[in-house]
Amino acid sequence: MQSAGSGVKSLAWAVDGRLSPVHGQGARTHASARAGQDTEKAMHSSSRKAFSLIELVIVVVILGIIGAIAIPRMSRGAEGAKDSALITDLATLRAAIDLYHTEHEGVYPTVANIVDQLTGYTDINGTVSPTGEKTGAYIYGPYIRSIPALKVGTNRGKSGIAAADGAGVGWIYIAASGTIKANLPDADVDASGTKYNTY
Repeated sequence: MQSAGSGVKSLAWAVDGRLSPVHGQGARTHASARAGQDTEKAMHSSSRKAFSLIELVIVVVILGIIGAIAIPRMSRGAEGAKDSALITDLATLRAAIDLYHTEHEGVYPTVANIVDQLTGYTDINGTVSPTGEKTGAYIYGPYIRSIPALKVGTNRGKSGIAAADGAGVGWIYIAASGTIKANLPDADVDASGTKYNTY
């Protein structure tokens, strides 16, 4: 009868989970060898999973094409936002002028005093409160907090109101009809070719 240590075969678990016949004390050595082989295989297989230079170049080219399409659209979107801001500012100014007209018995603000008449308190005749406060007969207004600056075109940033072009004039106002428009030349147009001064 053979002793337990005289070469009796025993079963040991290999690294991959399968039973492997090994001899006596060599079970641990065999498992270690298999583990080393598996680690080496894993290293080689992971290096094969990396991107090649061609694949990276293709990705960069695709991103460049997407950027070339998206950036002009985004810039057009920004211009569209400025156009919308001009429309909003004109609507606000026109509403303020119309409300003044209604409360002052059909009289529009004067060219000389339109800013003060729209942003301050006035009496029925359109005289602006000397204290800037709502007192006595000065019960009308204000109709707008401040005059917005022009947001597009060659006069962008100007907020003055006058009957004709001049330094700091952003808006052209006709007192006889109460109309107001952007003080911009015919050359200033939106993306669709519409003149800003016709908004």
